[in-house]
Amino acid sequence: MGRSELADFLRHCRARLTPAAVGLSQGARRRTPGLRREEVAQLAGMSTDHYTRLEQARGSRPSRQMLAAVARALRLTGDERDHLFHLAGEEPPRARSTTEHVRPGLLLVLDRLVDVPARVVSDRGDVLAQNAMAGALHGDLSARPAAERNIAWLYFTNPSARELFPAEDRDRAAGNLVADLRATVARRPDDVRLAELVRRLRARSEEFVGLWDAHCVAVRRADTKRFVHPVVGLLELDCEVLLSPEHDQRLIVYTARPGSRSGERLELLRVIGLQELTHS
Repeated sequence: MGRSELADFLRHCRARLTPAAVGLSQGARRRTPGLRREEVAQLAGMSTDHYTRLEQARGSRPSRQMLAAVARALRLTGDERDHLFHLAGEEPPRARSTTEHVRPGLLLVLDRLVDVPARVVSDRGDVLAQNAMAGALHGDLSARPAAERNIAWLYFTNPSARELFPAEDRDRAAGNLVADLRATVARRPDDVRLAELVRRLRARSEEFVGLWDAHCVAVRRADTKRFVHPVVGLLELDCEVLLSPEHDQRLIVYTARPGSRSGERLELLRVIGLQELTHS
């Protein structure tokens, strides 16, 4: 592991990023170029102290999960991400039928969506990135292990994820999740991680087993969904799904109709989310 080169590379990448490029306010008295260390740490979902040690060429060897998170936070290209892995003494993720590396351009779009919830999700259902509004709506997933940041896994194993939907909508939500996952498995029958996800879900949820064995298939598309937020109440949101060119990643954006009650509540959610970020 080349600690000094890794530290230099991280500092260089951080210095070239502006706060506006990642959806952050410029703020007053910014004396250093680019982002602050604590801002990179926040975007990567890690402690400021841990990231600082990387830039100071000290501390423990970063995990692959941490390297992937830092690459997303610094908006690295695929080649730059591979270079980061090499500097840390790790083999970069190899090209496969689907990738967890979100392209900088897609992250840039996500950063610009400051007043609506938005997420980048793989076709397997893994949440790869989300903005602050999505965190306020769905919850912060950054502290969860990577294997648990999956929409289907959360829905069928975490009661709080189900409670986000009105009781009368939960059967439909469950069916849609399983039907979309089945469509993905059919496209990639040799994907080991997909097979492992299905195996784990079958072991944990009888409801999943019943839906999976029904063999319903449907690809996730635009829809209208209702959410019950514990603070702002019921939200009826239009869900728009934008596909990447390879169709292995989706940008999911939730919007409320102008002038609606849900629109007012979504604005309240934005204010609450900003307050939580300020006080955290």
